[in-house]
Amino acid sequence: MPHLRPLPLIQRFFAVLGLLLLLAGCTTVTPPDAILAVPAPPQKYAAIVVDAGTGKQLFEVNSTAQRYPASLTKMMTLYLLFEALDAGRLTKETQIPVSDHAASQPPTKMRFRRGETIDVDSAIRAIVVKSANDVAVAVGEYLGGSEDQFAAMMTAKARQLGMTSTSFRNASGLPDNGQMTTARDMAVLGMALHRRFPQQFHYFSESDFMFRGRLVRGHNDMLGRVHGVDGIKTGYIRASGFNIVTSYNADGRNLIVVVMGADSARQRNDHVEALIQRSLSPAMADTKTRLMFAEQ
Repeated sequence: MPHLRPLPLIQRFFAVLGLLLLLAGCTTVTPPDAILAVPAPPQKYAAIVVDAGTGKQLFEVNSTAQRYPASLTKMMTLYLLFEALDAGRLTKETQIPVSDHAASQPPTKMRFRRGETIDVDSAIRAIVVKSANDVAVAVGEYLGGSEDQFAAMMTAKARQLGMTSTSFRNASGLPDNGQMTTARDMAVLGMALHRRFPQQFHYFSESDFMFRGRLVRGHNDMLGRVHGVDGIKTGYIRASGFNIVTSYNADGRNLIVVVMGADSARQRNDHVEALIQRSLSPAMADTKTRLMFAEQ
C-alpha cells in the first residue's frame, strides 16, 4: 500500500479555502435574526414592544388592530382594586363576598360556595396567579355594585389612561363580542400598573400562593424562564388565541412586551423571548425584520 504524503502547506490552504467557500454558498445572505417566526395567523396576531423608560416603540405589528383581551382584562380589574386600596376604601384584610353570579363563572376559578368570602390580599393573588374568573367578578361587584357598572368604570379608566380603543364588558375577560382592545392599549395599561403601583407590582411576579392550606400554582411560564421578566398577565379564549403582557426589568432596561393571538402558550412564550432578545440587541436597531406567520 503506497505511503500517503501530507499535502504541502499551500495546497492545504487552498483546500480549506475551497471548503469555506462551499459552506458560504450553502448559507443564506439574509441574517437569521432578520427573520422572525410568528406563532399566529396574521388576522389574529398583534404585538408591540415599548421601552417603558423612554416610551419609545421598539417593535409593532397590528398594534392598533382590534383584538379580544381575554384574561388580560383582569389587569384593569386589578388596577381599580389597587386604586381602592390606595384610597383607603378597603384594606388587604377586607373580606369580599362571592355572590352566586360570581361563583357560577366558568373555570378557571377558585370554586367558592354560596356565602363564602375572600380577603383582598388572597383575591389579588387568585386573579394574578390563578386568573380566577369567580374572584375577578366578585371584586367587580364589590367595587362597582354590579359587574355591568364595574365594566363601565373599567372603560372610563381606560380612556383616562389613554387606552383609546378599549371597551370592557366584564371583569374577567370571558367571551363577549363587545369586549375589545389593542396590543397598544394593553402596553399602556401594563406601563400604568408599573408606574402607578410600584408597591403592588410584586404580585405579578408570583407563580404560586397558599390558599386555605392548598398550594395554588399559576401558568405564566415566562416567570423564571427569562432573566429580568417580572410579570404581568396571560390570557386565552378561543376567539383571541393565547395572549400575554410581559414586563422585563433588568440591567437598566425596562420593556413592556405584548403578544396576542398565538396558537399555543409555548409558541407565544418563545415569541416573547425572541422579541425581548431582539429589543435588547443593538445590532437589531436598524435591521429590517421579515415576518413568517404560522400559516405561511
